[in-house]
Amino acid sequence: MLDIREANGGVTLRVRVQPRSPRDEVAGERAGALVVRLTAAPVGGKANAALVRFLARRLGRPASAFRLLRGQASRDKVLRLEGVTAAALRAGLEPPASEAGP
Repeated sequence: MLDIREANGGVTLRVRVQPRSPRDEVAGERAGALVVRLTAAPVGGKANAALVRFLARRLGRPASAFRLLRGQASRDKVLRLEGVTAAALRAGLEPPASEAGP
């Protein structure tokens, strides 16, 4: 189960990034962290920027609503997302119907 914590009008989310993947995608959960595969390389903050862009698109939120709290130079990160509840975040991370199995 994802480790999502609500506080002060937002949520924090643990994320494990797998850079240099064939495509950008949510790859599941590992030890409470959301696993996200990204095509970006982990150089010069490119993977961090790609992570924020990917999650912003996926959740329908502006990139400015995200803030990287920990893990700027690590695969393990903690993100804060303003103006959303844990339930809304979980719903936004569900695979689209076209990706879900039968």
